[in-house]
Amino acid sequence: MLVRTRKGWEIPEREATPEGIFADRRRILAAMGFGLADVLRGADARPLYPARRNPEFTLDRPVTEEWAATGYNNFYEFHPTNKSAVRDMVGKFKPRPWTVEVSGLVGKPRTFDVEELERAMPLEERLYRFRCVEAWSMAVPWTGFPLAELIKKVEPKPEAQYLRFVSAARKEEMPGIRMAPWYPWPYYEGLRMDEAMNPLTLVVTGIYGKTLPAQNGAPVRIVAPWKYGFKSPKSIVRIEFTAKRPATFWNDTVPTQYGFFSNVNPKKPHPNWSQAHEKVIPGGELRPTLLYNGYEKWVAPMYTGKEY
Repeated sequence: MLVRTRKGWEIPEREATPEGIFADRRRILAAMGFGLADVLRGADARPLYPARRNPEFTLDRPVTEEWAATGYNNFYEFHPTNKSAVRDMVGKFKPRPWTVEVSGLVGKPRTFDVEELERAMPLEERLYRFRCVEAWSMAVPWTGFPLAELIKKVEPKPEAQYLRFVSAARKEEMPGIRMAPWYPWPYYEGLRMDEAMNPLTLVVTGIYGKTLPAQNGAPVRIVAPWKYGFKSPKSIVRIEFTAKRPATFWNDTVPTQYGFFSNVNPKKPHPNWSQAHEKVIPGGELRPTLLYNGYEKWVAPMYTGKEY
């Protein structure tokens, strides 16, 4: 006669939860806003979006309609020439799960999970003017937190003077990389430490009260609103703290047209067009360009006026 001894992890079948009840439990949790990973981690399930709006940041124009801001995007990794086509090229892109590695001249190098950052950081919504170097502009409700808060967590060393940002470069998910193989992928950008610590500089995870869509830089990007838009790298995977000024994508590619600082300046024309005015998307209204995009009181003390 075969006698089988039950292992410690086994229970009698009669004590197992019926499959139907288990399935219902999962459906109930999903309806309550819990993902399975959240349940397993016991995560805080409070809604993150929309976040509280910071009243300090107001606009001199209406907020751009959502369909326009999410449908007209410079994101060369998806399409290098057609801004209106980008939103139709992002279908294969998988922005979650996602991590950002922070390294270089820091006391506490870390790899951050974006979802954990969203839960841990003080998210807020800010209305910012957004100015493209191509002389068009929008007014966008970004959701995020000050980059300075992230910097504090990794404890930069005294010799750290710059931050270098590196974006994702997934050829199979980002068709623009295959369409423009002559560019030095992945995209890379940089800020001086005082610029990164400026209270205006945001780590952005949301827009229009929702998580960022892929065409706007999901799941995490930087926004420095006094600079031209290409200084706000999208879909970031790595941040490095350096002692020397890092090279930047467009300065390496076309150095006569794009400087390291690239602050919005109506008196400094692009070699191919004036920067004195901007075309507001989507209506096309022409407005005078504001020095530092209107954020002079926050950022002017950082500059001598000769930066390029």
